[in-house]
Amino acid sequence: MTNRAIRLGFALAWALASTPDAARAEDAPAASPPAAEAGAAPAPDAPRKFDRAEREQLGSDEEARASQQRIDALDDETLKLLSEYRRAVADAESYDTYATQLESQVQAQDEEKSSIHQQLVEVETTSREVLPLMQRMLATLGQFVAYDVPFLAEERSNRVAMLEDMMTRADVTLSEKYRRILEAYQVELDYGRTIEAYEARLGASKDARTVQFLRIGRVALLYQTLDGSETGYWDADAGKWVVANEYAHGFKEGVAVAKKIRAPEMLIVPVAAPKKANS
Repeated sequence: MTNRAIRLGFALAWALASTPDAARAEDAPAASPPAAEAGAAPAPDAPRKFDRAEREQLGSDEEARASQQRIDALDDETLKLLSEYRRAVADAESYDTYATQLESQVQAQDEEKSSIHQQLVEVETTSREVLPLMQRMLATLGQFVAYDVPFLAEERSNRVAMLEDMMTRADVTLSEKYRRILEAYQVELDYGRTIEAYEARLGASKDARTVQFLRIGRVALLYQTLDGSETGYWDADAGKWVVANEYAHGFKEGVAVAKKIRAPEMLIVPVAAPKKANS
């Protein structure tokens, strides 16, 4: 049975219920119609009522469908608005977090600007105090090289001279000057804990000759002629070179260690006796 048939059945039942006179006439005992109405035709009220009921039912169905469509449309609109609201809330939270982060960054940048400004204010004072310090450091380095054991004398003297020349140059920054002086100090410090063999000139003017030197830190400095006929060492106490051929074997062993031909071992070399420092 289709929905239309069911609706028609309900409409017919409603129409019959709305005609009580006809129902009572059917339920009452049969009576003889009046003589005047015995031959009259039945009234056509029932079909008209049935059609009206059907139209009313169809109208109700249309209104129900229209109402359901409006409900569906409102439901879609509600879901759309809810989605937009949730997105707006999420965006607001994201913007709040981003704004807080930017505020922290701005505060950190303000602090950094203040620090840089303070450094710029103090840079003139720093330069005024550091420049004399570097000059004293350079003068001390020059004196140290002059009074030290005379190894690599030309190389070390040239290094000090280059630093002195650099101090008068305007194209070299203050920080670079300071770095170069510290670097020279580091080189001198490394000399005291290394062993080295090299060739250089011994003596001055026409008496100068090329020999091989052996430097053991700053403890001992020896030389040997290239033919091995003469060996000597620097006497720090006397401030001069002393011939001492008894150290020829120790010299050769030291050169082998310096050139990494053999493993380090105990070497027999002249060592100056320690002195008590003057207070």
